[in-house]
Amino acid sequence: MSRPRMPQVLVASDLDRTLIYSSAALALTMPDARAPRLLTVEVHESRPLSYMTETAAGLLTELGDTAVFVPTTTRTRKQYQRINLPGPAPKYAICANGGHLLVDGVTDAAWHDGVLARLASECAPLSEVRDHLAATADPSWVRKHRVAEDLFAYLVVERELLPEEWVKDLAVWAENRGWTVSLQGRKLYAVPKPLTKSAAMREVARRTGAELTVAAGDSLLDADLLLAADRAWRPGHGELADVGWGGPAVTALPERGVIAGERILREFVRAAREG
Repeated sequence: MSRPRMPQVLVASDLDRTLIYSSAALALTMPDARAPRLLTVEVHESRPLSYMTETAAGLLTELGDTAVFVPTTTRTRKQYQRINLPGPAPKYAICANGGHLLVDGVTDAAWHDGVLARLASECAPLSEVRDHLAATADPSWVRKHRVAEDLFAYLVVERELLPEEWVKDLAVWAENRGWTVSLQGRKLYAVPKPLTKSAAMREVARRTGAELTVAAGDSLLDADLLLAADRAWRPGHGELADVGWGGPAVTALPERGVIAGERILREFVRAAREG
């Protein structure tokens, strides 16, 4: 007697401060006396940049064998390709907040062209936002101005010097032009609203025939992804946790820092097994 077919499960997860953690992010909650063993998953210019626990690495390897795992990040393609995650190489990856859909490491040109068309018709141009940031951001607390993939802009800031009112004013200004603002660690992002992780996740689900979608993320830029998934989790740290954000199918976890990454992967593996 044949077993009933298990539904195809798609796992779309943010990376930074969700599954992988920089040295600064490790300090969120990790006590020195009980620090877990870590695996380096990103190196740049001969320096280790990002980590996950060895336990999390094992869970991710298991997940890659039981579900369609899709790294889903605001990182540029170049920044994403610095990461060496354990487990099977993902066939699909979502970069630049949904601006690029990678298939076997290569940009899907048709998807990207569609994104550009939506941006051109639905929000203010990148040049207007970039000029506004240049004119209003104070050099005393801005370290770098950056444009990512010609899709969105971000600033690297001195977080302790960043005026809260300036961020609020920027958010209102951006909202009126079809953009959103997100502050993550030392980076302040200005991203077009039509540029979403959720749209790219839905496209991968269509291509793979996934019947269940699960997701995780910690920032404002992950909110649409979490709401679009059938089940989702957010850690106890990050922008979403700071404002107590939630959704009908979103579980707010108490764990913070790198241990939250372990918990999220446990939930992913359980969802993949149960279907």
